[in-house]
Amino acid sequence: METRTNTERHRQRQQKIKERVDSRVAAATERKGIVIVFTGNGKGKSTAAFGTVTRAIGHGKTVGVAQFIKGQWDNGEYNTLHQHNVEFHIMGTGFTWETQNREEDIQAAHAVWQESKRMLADARYDLVVLDELTYMLAYHYLDIQEVIASIVNRPSHQSVVVTGRGCHSQLLDIADTVSEIRPVKHAFDSGIQAQSGIDW
Repeated sequence: METRTNTERHRQRQQKIKERVDSRVAAATERKGIVIVFTGNGKGKSTAAFGTVTRAIGHGKTVGVAQFIKGQWDNGEYNTLHQHNVEFHIMGTGFTWETQNREEDIQAAHAVWQESKRMLADARYDLVVLDELTYMLAYHYLDIQEVIASIVNRPSHQSVVVTGRGCHSQLLDIADTVSEIRPVKHAFDSGIQAQSGIDW
């Protein structure tokens, strides 16, 4: 008897949850591209973005990627995804504390941004990823108003993913989905080296 009662209570709880979920699904009637921001100080922002890329190409979508900050080191995302016709534009200068050349960094950022703007204006792209874009805005390498305008005026079906720490408030304002990744522990803090295939 006790088991039947517990089973029935469980069924009733699950039915209520189902009704709430079904109601929310039914209320979501708008179809359009969205802006997703992965920000915060934790590890995994770019990883989340490239998970979205993998999902998109799995559904036959056309994807373009702009990688700001990234250097000349081996790039696991590129190695895999360019084989599936994902277009990449990589800044290639590495971290700003390595180049220590503001003008060179600005020129490299602008070159990648021009390709980003082109993709954002092109209806053939279903998804555009702007990886580590937030740093370009924080360092004033790119103009925030130009970036916002390009994202807002993109083709209506196109989705955009932006990654990086310290996301500009204006980007957060136009985003449809924002996830903040919080650090709890990081292997590097314990002296463990970054590893290919895991960290890049």
